[in-house]
Amino acid sequence: MDFATDAALALMPAVREAAREAGRIACRYFERGAKTTARIWSKHGGSPVTEADVAVDSFLKVELSAALPAAAWLSEETADDPARLDARRVWIVDPIDGTRAFLSGHPDWCVAIALLIDGEPVLGVIAAPAHDTLYEGCRGGGAYRDSAPITASVRERLAGASAAGPKPLIERLERAAGRVEAVPRIPSLALRLARVAEGAVDLGLVSGSSRDWDLAAADLILTEAGGRLTTFAGRRPRYNAAEPVHGELLAAPAGLHPYLIEAMTGQPRKAAASS
Repeated sequence: MDFATDAALALMPAVREAAREAGRIACRYFERGAKTTARIWSKHGGSPVTEADVAVDSFLKVELSAALPAAAWLSEETADDPARLDARRVWIVDPIDGTRAFLSGHPDWCVAIALLIDGEPVLGVIAAPAHDTLYEGCRGGGAYRDSAPITASVRERLAGASAAGPKPLIERLERAAGRVEAVPRIPSLALRLARVAEGAVDLGLVSGSSRDWDLAAADLILTEAGGRLTTFAGRRPRYNAAEPVHGELLAAPAGLHPYLIEAMTGQPRKAAASS
């Protein structure tokens, strides 16, 4: 194993426990099937944030910074520090991915934590406390759900595959590949990708404007489960850029991924590019 893998494995117990505790903090404000008890306000741009987001973010910054003091920090709920751009190690955190679901009492929200080393995710943890579920993975160490190994679907054809994502992208896929099974909306993007990683969903489609904190943990888990997350051109997401924003993305098992690119772009199948 290389240094990055060794570091990720050593950190995993602390990160796993931090994610679980963060989920417990968030659950103090969560009401299944009902509006949250947390105070709510709007960020710049109009997206909602709650006191639960802030509480979880503050807790994780303390815990993760203690676990790896040399790492920089990038979180949806923390003011960005440009120092991260020159850091070899960066924590990427979404305190509550799927805030609107959390607000309304829908269980599909999660806490997402990733560690980058030299720009690549090497550790990912996704805690979904309303489902009492935790996904995790380390580079080269496989992917797990509640300690059990997971793998992406072994399906070989797009037609009839289950797919999660925005309706316009699902319709675009069907025009090229035939009928697919559109699954009910999964509000949390990290959970959408985790379900591709565990084979519960065959294909994941992602509209533009996702952020590093939506993707990095799930990307690592999906990759370790035998899947791929790329742009429509087959390139892997690049993390820790000055603007951590991404365009449209595709998630699929490695065997289906080239066919998905072909269906969505009309371009001949080819292996995913590395950058």
